[in-house]
Formats: sequence, C-alpha cells, structure tokens
Amino acid sequence: MSAGRKLVIVESPAKARTIAGYLGEGYDVEASVGHIRDLPQPSELPADMKKGPFGKFAVDVDNGFAPYYVVDADKKKKVSELKRLLKDSDELFLATDEDREGEAIAWHLLQELKPKVPVKRMVFHEITREAIQRALANTRELDDRLVDAQETRRILDRLYGYEVSPVLWRKVRQGLSAGRVQSVATRLVVERERERMAFRTAEYWDVTGTFGQVDTRGDETRAGSFGARLVQVDGQRVASGRDFDDRGVLRGSAADVRHLDEPAARALVAGLVESSFEVRSLETKPYTRKPAAPFTTSTLQQEASRKLRMGSRQTMRTAQGLYENGYITYMRTDSPALSSQAIDAARRQAGELYGAEYVPDKARVYTSKAKGAQEAHEAIRPAGDQFRTPAQVARELSGDQFRLYELIWKRTVASQMADARGSTASVRIGATARLSAPGAAGSPLGDADVDAVFAASGTVITFRGFMAAYEEGRDADRYEDDAPTAVAGADGADGAADGADEPTGKAKGKGKAAEEREARLPNMVEGDELTGTDLTADGHRTSPPPRYTEASLVKALEERGIGRPSTYAATISVIQDRGYVTGRGQALVPSWLAFAVTRLLEENFDKLVDYDFTAAMEADLDEIAAGSRERSAWLSQFYFGENPGSVDGGGLRDLVANLGDIDAREVNSIDIGDGITLRVGRYGPYLEDTRDLSGPDGAPRRASVPEELAPDELTVAKARELFETQPEGDLVLGEDPVTGTTIVAKSGRYGPYVTELLPEPEIDPGLSAAAKKRALAAAPKPRTASLLKSMDLQTVTLEDALRLLSLPRVVGVDPETGTEITAQNGRYGPYLKRGTDSRTLPSEEAMFTVTLEEALAIYAQPKRGRGATAAPPLRELGEDPVSNKPIVVKEGRFGAYVTDGETNATLRKEDAVDSITPERAQELLAEKRARGPVKKKAPARKAAAPRKKAAAKS
Repeated sequence: MSAGRKLVIVESPAKARTIAGYLGEGYDVEASVGHIRDLPQPSELPADMKKGPFGKFAVDVDNGFAPYYVVDADKKKKVSELKRLLKDSDELFLATDEDREGEAIAWHLLQELKPKVPVKRMVFHEITREAIQRALANTRELDDRLVDAQETRRILDRLYGYEVSPVLWRKVRQGLSAGRVQSVATRLVVERERERMAFRTAEYWDVTGTFGQVDTRGDETRAGSFGARLVQVDGQRVASGRDFDDRGVLRGSAADVRHLDEPAARALVAGLVESSFEVRSLETKPYTRKPAAPFTTSTLQQEASRKLRMGSRQTMRTAQGLYENGYITYMRTDSPALSSQAIDAARRQAGELYGAEYVPDKARVYTSKAKGAQEAHEAIRPAGDQFRTPAQVARELSGDQFRLYELIWKRTVASQMADARGSTASVRIGATARLSAPGAAGSPLGDADVDAVFAASGTVITFRGFMAAYEEGRDADRYEDDAPTAVAGADGADGAADGADEPTGKAKGKGKAAEEREARLPNMVEGDELTGTDLTADGHRTSPPPRYTEASLVKALEERGIGRPSTYAATISVIQDRGYVTGRGQALVPSWLAFAVTRLLEENFDKLVDYDFTAAMEADLDEIAAGSRERSAWLSQFYFGENPGSVDGGGLRDLVANLGDIDAREVNSIDIGDGITLRVGRYGPYLEDTRDLSGPDGAPRRASVPEELAPDELTVAKARELFETQPEGDLVLGEDPVTGTTIVAKSGRYGPYVTELLPEPEIDPGLSAAAKKRALAAAPKPRTASLLKSMDLQTVTLEDALRLLSLPRVVGVDPETGTEITAQNGRYGPYLKRGTDSRTLPSEEAMFTVTLEEALAIYAQPKRGRGATAAPPLRELGEDPVSNKPIVVKEGRFGAYVTDGETNATLRKEDAVDSITPERAQELLAEKRARGPVKKKAPARKAAAPRKKAAAKS
C-alpha cells in the first residue's frame, strides 16, 4: 500500500460502497458492521473477574460505574483487519452516524484500534458527493458528551435488565426480559386491553335525512340535496357515542342530553314525515390548512404504517438502505428542520411541478416541539441540493424502497407549499315533529309536538395548495361514526390528496367516497324552505377504545417523552419477539403473558414502569448529553438511591432486595368472573373453574385457551364454551383389536396425543427400593404418538390412533446395503430413516403411503440440511459484486435466506421474499462475510474422576 493513504471507517458495507465511489483513490473505506465492543455476559468474563466487582453486571457499580467492554467474538476478525489497514494509513477518519449511537461506535473504534496517526471525526447527514466533500473539509473532534450519554444508557439498561429480569424468571417464566422502555411500552398495550375488557356497550339511536331546496315555483327538486343528522330535540342535545363512558353510562345529566332509544327515534321519524323544514341558521367562514412538517424518525414510522402498511422495523430498515445508497438524509432525527439548500430545492420543485401559485412568498421554517430533541440536525428528506422526483428514481428503486422514497419526497415538497384554502359551512335545519300523528302517537316522547333540529357541516376546498402533492394520514378514531356528516370537499386522510401524487400535479381519478366528500352545499339563506326525504332511524352501539397500532404506539411513546424515536422500531420488535405482543392486522394485541409481567412490575416495581418517571429518566439522559449532568453521579442515584438501604429513599438495588415474598400464583392469575380464573402457566395460559372440582384428585376443572383468542374476547360465556367443548380427562377411542388395550386421546403439555392404557406391572412387594425401580424400568411402556397437524382432538378416531401408533412403519430394505428403511414422525416433521441417514418426507400422509421405490428415489438425491432434497430458488437477484456468482433466495430450515453458493445470509423479519432488492441481498451477504464463520464451542472437558484412596490396612 502506498504512502499517504487514508482509512475511513463507517458502520455498514452498503454505506462503505457508496462513500468509496465518491472518495476515489487514496482512501480505503471499510465497515465496522455496527458496534465492535459491548458489555459481555457475566458468564463470559475471564475467570479471575467473575468474583470481582465486574462479576454481576460487567460494570463496577462501586467505582464510578466503570464498564468492562470486550470485542464481540464475531468482530475479532474485523478488528484485526482494521488494525492491519490502519498500519499502512497516514490518517483515520471515523465516519459513523452523527447521533449518540454513531458517536459511541466511533469511540469504541478509537479505544480498540489505538491509532498513532491523526484522527478526524467526519460527519454528514446525507451520502451525496457534495455532502461527503463538505464533510472531509469540515471534520471535528469526538463529542465526549454524546459518548457519555450513550454509555449511560447502555449501563442503565444493563442494571435494569439484570436486576429485574431474574424476578420475572422466578415468578413468571424462564427466559423473559424486562427493559426500561419495552416494559413501559408493554404496559401501554396491556392497559388499553384492560380498558377494552372493562368496556360495556351502550346503544343509542339517531335520525338522518336528505334535504333539498324548493324552487320558486314550489316544485321539489333533488338538485343540491345533502345529508344531515338530528342534533337537538326540544333544545336538548341528542346523545352520540361520545356521551357514554366505558361502562355504557350516559355522561352528564338527563336534563342536558336526550338519549334516544329505538321507539323514540322511530316516533320522531313518523312525526316528521309531513313536517316542513326551514333553514334556522347558516354560518360560513374561511378555511385554511397548513402542510405537515417534514418527517422525523417518529412521524415517518407513523405515516409509513398508516399509508404503506409498513411496520416500524421494516420502515427503518428500508430507510437505512435509502440513506446508505444516497437517496435520503439520515433517518434517525428528532428535528423537522430543513437546511437552506433543501428549502430552496423543495420550493423550486413545487413551482416547477405545480405552478408558482402553489409556492408561498416566504419559506416555511419548522422547529421541533419535542423536549430534548437532538440526534441529527435536519429532517428526513430526499438527498442532495436538487431533489430527484419519484419518476427519476423509478428505474433504480423498487418495492418498499420506492414507496418510502416517494412518501418522503411528497412530504418534503408539500411542506414548502402554500396553504389549502376554502370555506366551511354549518347549517341548522328545524322542523316540528307532530307526535300526535298516526304512527307517532303514544311514543316515549309523549303526544305533544317537539322541536327537532338537524345539522350538517363541511368544507369546500377552493385552492388545494399543498394537498395537490400530499396530505397527512391519521389514526383510527373510536368515534368516527359520530362525526357530523361531511357534505363538502375536505378530503379524508387517505382520499383525494393521495390521488394527486403525479409529478405533474394532476390528480388521479378519485373514488366514490372522495366524490361524495366534495359535494357542495347549495346556496341557502336563513328562512329558506327545504324538503326532507329519506328520514331514517338508525341504531348504533358504542365501541371500545381502539387497540394500539405500531403508528399510534410510537405516537403515544413520543407524546409521553418515553425513549428515543430512533429506538422505537427496536422496542416494538422486542416486545413482539418476546411474546408480549402479537399483531392482528395493524392492531397490537397483548398476550396473557404480558398481563402477568405487567402486573408483577406494577405491584413491585411501580416506579420503573411509571410513565412520568421513565420520561424523566430520558430527560436526564438528554442533560448528560448536553454536559449539564455528570454520568456516574446520576447512575449512583438511580442504582443506590438518595438514601441507600431505605425502602423509600433507596434505588434499584434496594428495591429488588426488599421485594419480600411475591405470590407467583397470584401474579399469574387474572379473574374472568363467575369463579373462572385464567392462569399463565409454564406452557401457556389455561382456565380454572373453582366451582367445578371434577379435575384429577378433586382439582378445579381446566381448559386451555386458544392462541388466537384475544384477551378482551375471553368473556365468562366464552370461557364456559371452552370448558364444554374440551374433553374432560381421557377421551376413550376404543380397543386395539390386536392387543386388546384401551386407546385414549389426551391433551398434554406438548399438545394432543394418543396412547394405550397398560395394566399396572406386578412387582413383588418384598423387593428393595432399587430392585422395584429396576423392575418398573423393565416393564412394558405404552405406545404414544402425537396427533398430526391435520387432526383435531375432538374428532380423532380409533382408526386414526391405530395408524399413529403403528409408527415407525417399515417401508422396506435397501437392496444395496441391506439396511431397513422406516418412516416416522419427529420433532421437525415426518422423515425417512436408514441407519443414521435421515431424509425429510414431503407430507405427514407420506409416512403411511411412501413405497420402497419412492424412498430409494429420495435417498438417491443429494442430501441438503436435515435430509431435505434440493428445492428450486424462490427468486434470482443477479450477480454478487464480490464473488461474481449469482445470488438467489432459498427456503431453509430456519426460513428464507440469500446465497451466492459460498455465503448464506438469513433474511431479517422485515425482509420480504417478494420485495427484497439485489442491493439488500448484497448487503446481507457482505455483513455475513464480515462476521466470518461461526466458531463452534469446544466440548467441555469432563472433570477428572477423583483418585481412589487405597484401602486402609486392618
């Protein structure tokens, strides 16, 4: 390597490739592939440290909370490579991301590489040629305050997890984890489900109608007709869904709100049939609406969820790829601000595509409303001083990357466009309902005439402004059905604004709903006579609060100041991976396990899952990043407390030490009602009926709970149904005609199975205990077999059971080796076995039908993995630039993966087989190569047997 070379270190291989193309000769650009060091597991510490101050956390809590870092096992090869390159370099540029995480990665590199050449911190917010050149010319020193804040966060999470998680292991289930933000996020989801469980539906009725003008000749006309809803009866406001609490009780006094039931609503309709209607009031006022600010990390995740149906992790993964390949600016930011170059680019593009009238005279300036906003200094926007339109990148991007780029481009350009303008109109229509009329007489409202008032309102857009490019979405509203009837052109959250996404600014065709929203109110004045038709009484039921989606959970966390927006995607992924939350469409549904964990934390660590306390911790971390707080003092207060040793003034250490006895059974129990309790067991949730002691040995009767049943759906009636439909005890299927034994079906801890009932072995009572044990071990064991996936415990027959118990089935003998071939069922599914050679069967049914010829044909194919035969690739993704071999997507034992024939890389959860790009596949393979081969652990040596002592001489 020639003299004068410069080493540039970034985090990812994709970022390294892009930057290398801009720097050219004289620069070596390498990726660290994320962090190279971390706190080790205490079990991985050197033997001489395990009993020292670092033994519990890999952090010395008694000496300034000093951490002990080690290079990750899969990064040692990478560190050696970086050290080798550094030896031949004259300068080192640390070009990791400019946020706390990136600053910490740069610091760890500096600590481990120990460079003897000049070191420069190189920062940029977008990966374009201009931005990289500016970054080279404007380097800075490492920011110790950001490193301090990130180290504090890492140590805090280690202390929190290692003190609290073991309590969950002992009292709920092994392998669970507690985290500073994840536990609070889980609590939010659980609390919403509790609200849904406690919710009681209320029924209410209203009246709607279609109203039109009467022309001067007195002829009725449908032209200009519009819908309106009954809002008042005799001066009292008619109750809507918003007027009922979650117990189904009407808020306020009966004197203020009129609750209509079905008879009253139908009586009103009958009394209004012959009534005349007139305009009581008409109010019109100007309407303006400003565009939404450019994207931050949080708002991007929310909007991608609403409009693109992308999860938080998928959104951040896609945005990472766009950033690293130079399409957008840095995607972890709290700031909605745009640089002057970006503002100019957005205004210029808005004028070119939509016209000068769509660009306001002054540029719009956005600032963050979030407390402690930091990370990067600019919003997420298209990269460069001139934005590329979606049409210009359509050949380079596809799938999720194109859709997300298009969303970011629209939002950025729209943020610098003019306000939408129009007018809003609100009309009130009055009539007298004649309750003495036929059909209305004898109504619950009485026989006297009542005054009825209908209302309609809406917005007419006269100038679309920013809505020609983009309109922000919104989360579901539990009261959507209660909104006043929309009668004019305010487009909905995902309506016509999304039809105006062409770069030309011409709107695409609108749907029927959008056309209805753009219907105009006719010109009216007070006193005008109107016709009323299609009068209808409608019944409604109040709905429970909506479950969180990923978008609304991100919004809730941000509004409460909990966690950092850059970590929300990881937090939501963790609570899903741990089994605390599952997805049902867009909704997040908590598991019963989450109920048990949340209850334990609320009752014993209430401060740690308190929303305000968690937000205050985040604010403290911001102060450490700003240099106004000292790290070790803050950690000391958190862990030891202001008054160590006391219950009230102690910190986390005393909180865990003074827990006292936790009743695990109580923590894992949720009362359903009517004597029925749900318990979170080791192998899943189950029901117990304390009023039915027909279980084994007089225990309460039990029933398992289906995984697909959400907590708010488990009512007393549903629980009774589960008890009735699940068999009590053994389900006798009949006798085996060969052996004469009784065959039964059971539900076990690992699922339903069939077995035979054998008589108790006869053992001589005079035998010793050891002899009895040997006799029991030698006694015949009952045949047992799990049900196939296609079978159900309620419908399994004796014939099915006998087929299962006949396994393993001898298929035949291999004529070449003389070895018997059998078909059997195993942990990973049906398979063939020939000696020690196993091959996967294509289906469960094949265990009973496969012939010797078919088995030999399967064995004739090359073995791959756990006996699986070669399968065709799912997709082909072109050639890998490193190995120059074709990349394909295949299905493996642990899911889909990409391979070039030499290196295999498993697809992440957010990588879909049908939308993964060649660039993403190349990145996964590069990361796998950088980690190197996984070293197998050497088998543990057996301890030498103690030397036998010589027998003592008599």
